Amino acid sequence: MLRAEICCRRELSFLMEAHDGLSAAIAERAGFKGLWASGLSIACSLGYRDANEASWSQLVDVVERIVESSGLPVLVDGDGGFGNFNNARLVTRSLRQRGAAGVALEDSCFPKMNSFVGHRHPLADIDEFSGRLRAVKDTVADDLILVARIEALIAGHEMDEALSRAHAYADAGADAILIHSRRSTADEVLSFARAWQNRLPVVIVPTKYYLTPISVYRKASISTVIWANQSMRAAIAAMRQVCGRIIAEESTASIEPHIATLEEVFELFKYDELARAETRYLRPDAELRK
Repeated sequence: MLRAEICCRRELSFLMEAHDGLSAAIAERAGFKGLWASGLSIACSLGYRDANEASWSQLVDVVERIVESSGLPVLVDGDGGFGNFNNARLVTRSLRQRGAAGVALEDSCFPKMNSFVGHRHPLADIDEFSGRLRAVKDTVADDLILVARIEALIAGHEMDEALSRAHAYADAGADAILIHSRRSTADEVLSFARAWQNRLPVVIVPTKYYLTPISVYRKASISTVIWANQSMRAAIAAMRQVCGRIIAEESTASIEPHIATLEEVFELFKYDELARAETRYLRPDAELRK
């Protein structure tokens, strides 16, 4: 269950990004035990910017395919809840109905902007955002893990602001705290973890500080590491290369040895199960002609 994946205080766990059914199935096959339905990656896969251009109904539709394709618990990047407390509880109610196991809400103002774009990141009022969290918790109770994502360090505030927000969000019912940083080292998140003293499990997203050894997070009692967008970025790089070579060479002969075979595609999505089911549930052609 996702609760064990993100709320275990003794063993570091990992969530892999997924943005559609295919990336979810690949992550599950690789051995991941939980997934992160990334707002950035889902927006990209739909052709939108990560600035609340995709609607929350589009988000929950994608999450449904991620859940169905992998069977893994999915923590959903719910941005700021797509508005006020009412929007937030509508989103999370729908996510629960689609099979999500948890949602992360960030203390940003609507519409949000991706944390790594620009420098203007206005934060929600602490009391107002705490109200959003309470509304979500009252709506889904313990059916969904609720992660409060703090953007204070992204917005350029001091550590005291991040800690004040963390305490308020814990009081509002959050199950875990995601502390976000855009620095190239893990210094900020490690400082937060030391000061926070594990009041609630700490979740981090080392997109920018990827050179930090995982052993550092284990030593700091970090609960969960989210690999937040790597599958989407890998897909962009691979598709760009393949498309460029095909248009330049006017042939696929040179790339076929380097891409997945159709047999691998069919195996990933269990086409053999469909064939077995047909023998069980469909009558033979001779019977159908009678």
